[in-house]
Amino acid sequence: MPARTWVPPGPYDLHRTLSVLQRGPGDPAFAVRGDALWRACRTPEGPGTLCVVARPADGSIEAEAWGPGADWLLERLPGLLGESDDPAALTARHRIVHEARRRHPGVRLARTGLVLESLIPSILEQKVTSDEAYRAWRLLLQRHGEPAPGPWARMRVMPDARGWALIPSWEWHRAGVDAKRSSAILRAVRVAHRMEEAARMDLADATRRLTAIPGIGPWTAAETLQRTLGAPDAITVGDLHLPKIIGYALTGRRGTTDEQMLELLAPYEGQRHRAARLILLFGRTPPRRAPRFPVGDIARL
Repeated sequence: MPARTWVPPGPYDLHRTLSVLQRGPGDPAFAVRGDALWRACRTPEGPGTLCVVARPADGSIEAEAWGPGADWLLERLPGLLGESDDPAALTARHRIVHEARRRHPGVRLARTGLVLESLIPSILEQKVTSDEAYRAWRLLLQRHGEPAPGPWARMRVMPDARGWALIPSWEWHRAGVDAKRSSAILRAVRVAHRMEEAARMDLADATRRLTAIPGIGPWTAAETLQRTLGAPDAITVGDLHLPKIIGYALTGRRGTTDEQMLELLAPYEGQRHRAARLILLFGRTPPRRAPRFPVGDIARL
């Protein structure tokens, strides 16, 4: 059971930095137990489980890992925790961004270095509610993943590329995943090696690599590369809620479009995702006027 300690260079918020890797409550590949964050994933060396704990007494982060991928995970621990991220690169141009950064000085952008781990759940989240996507991810990992190495048997590691390719059509249907999304996932895993190469590219090249696959557009690429690369400028375009939240937070007006959101975030060129993340953390959202979008379930059809 190898272990490693990392000391952040300044204020650090472990939970808010890594929480973006969790795909909803009950995610079989991510868990919080007390002060510890647990992550099960498939590395190039095989399955691995990582447990990370913050030690406020000396400001350090302690990690332990299990499985064939343990050494790979620990070698890349500082990158995962945001060592190469530079929060100071953003200059606040709005009071709300300045205040959000003051309230959350320890938030960094995590860099996993893994593509499929973020790409597949991002495809599942296309054009459906978050609850539907989280349910699909949970069911697919429970039925087709494998037990995670280490002491927590309930955690699951997602299938490898061949495992995803072998999931029968009725299992996708049972998980509530339509043919459009399952087909996009199957196209991606057939060229898994080419997809994983994007983890070593800059944002523009990585985006081109991912969006070359039919069914993977700018929205999915941005949601993936925010996590894979820790890319501070990978702003999500095409989201149902984000433009409205950004517009309301910065102007007080409702109904902001993608184009208007990009205009508002233009002063943060190079740091637009970071700026959006801070605005979301501030929590100023437009009041709800309509009922929540109903959750569908194609598995009943």
